[in-house]
Amino acid sequence: MTRRAILRSLAGRLPPGELLLDEESLRAHSGDQWFATAMPEAVALPTSTGTVSGILAAASRHGIPVTPRGAGHGYVGGCVPSKGGIALSLARMDRIHEVSRKDFVAVVGPGVVTARLQSEVERRGLFYPPDPASRDKCSVGGNIATNAGGPRCLKYGVTRDYVLGLEVVRADGAVVRLGGRSHKNKAGFDLHRLFVGSEGMLGVVTEATLKLLPLPPYRACLGIGFDRMASAIRAMEDILAAGWLPSALELADAFTLAAACRRTGSGRLSGCKAHLIVEIDGQERSVRGELRDLARLVRGRGPLFIDRGEGSEGCERLWQLRRQFSHALRDTGLTKLNEDVVVPRGRIAELFRLAARIQARHGIQVACFGHAGDGNIHVNLMLDRSVTTQVDASERALDELFEGVVALGGTITGEHGVGLAKARWWRLAAPGPADALHRDIKRALDPQGLLNPGKFLG
Repeated sequence: MTRRAILRSLAGRLPPGELLLDEESLRAHSGDQWFATAMPEAVALPTSTGTVSGILAAASRHGIPVTPRGAGHGYVGGCVPSKGGIALSLARMDRIHEVSRKDFVAVVGPGVVTARLQSEVERRGLFYPPDPASRDKCSVGGNIATNAGGPRCLKYGVTRDYVLGLEVVRADGAVVRLGGRSHKNKAGFDLHRLFVGSEGMLGVVTEATLKLLPLPPYRACLGIGFDRMASAIRAMEDILAAGWLPSALELADAFTLAAACRRTGSGRLSGCKAHLIVEIDGQERSVRGELRDLARLVRGRGPLFIDRGEGSEGCERLWQLRRQFSHALRDTGLTKLNEDVVVPRGRIAELFRLAARIQARHGIQVACFGHAGDGNIHVNLMLDRSVTTQVDASERALDELFEGVVALGGTITGEHGVGLAKARWWRLAAPGPADALHRDIKRALDPQGLLNPGKFLG
């Protein structure tokens, strides 16, 4: 029986509309936000764990590749079905099953959009901190697959820190429940967290139990402009050295700010060479006092301006600028290669110097912004594709970037994952024994290599 016939037979055994073979559906599930695409042979849209189990069991029997996907908003080609087979979308498994104020947990399907979950728990006075930039579009399942982060990682941690339990369908269709709803659990290996950040290569998450926190009652922000990047970095170091742990500490460079100035028409950014956003949260009285102390501290670095935002509305006014950065860079008409590298916090200044050297050596504009508080800076190579020398130099520039970051004690990705985009540099990040251990685990859980094949583990 041909694979096409096998897939038609499988579609007939599943609930109507849960396995599609038409070209429009195949094309819609052929890629994410990166440049590469590949057509699957079928698209699965299951609504239950049982259907996911049946699909994987059938795929295992017949040797059919399966590429799981969340909302398709990744930046590294992680859900591109590069070996064909079935694109398995979890988008319809989007129920919030439970939000418990007593246990401080939420139980959700993988298709739940992150912003929707946050809104739902905040209505109950609870807090789910992970806040990727695409939170109004991306899904919890995708966040788990990539261990997504965001600005609040500095104080609150990344997605992995909030995963208490998972329901996972293994490559052969077996369903296993790992972890639970207790906030502490040391019974056996930490297996549920093994699947966090695994990019769909070890199993398919069909339900997640997530840790929640009490919602901080008040928040406040400073938006600080500088005439030199060195001054902004020193101000950031002063804040941390003085004992503050902001909920977010974001930094942007001159090119990014100039693009944002053009997009927003903000005269405030004119002549600004570096910009720092500092957010704190907690009890209102203490936050108001701390905001004054923070402003006094950063004045010692001679900022061009200090803007204040108090309460949710005031903070959102300042964050609106930060949310324009990616759009503003795209407005330049240049092709944006977004690399979410990470270095130790104390080597941020060296990372910016590395970016400047790459720009000078290869003739490619480099724009940097991101989560400076935890060393995760988005280094964007801005290519003019009409200039052949820039296109030709881009791979060498990326080599230099990733090699330089690893030499600084960092790594090639902090949020987006490896996927297809960074597969070339995988062994730079995980040389020798580390790569071998990844492959051992992959073989143990997916011996036929059917789950998300063609990515950094082959």
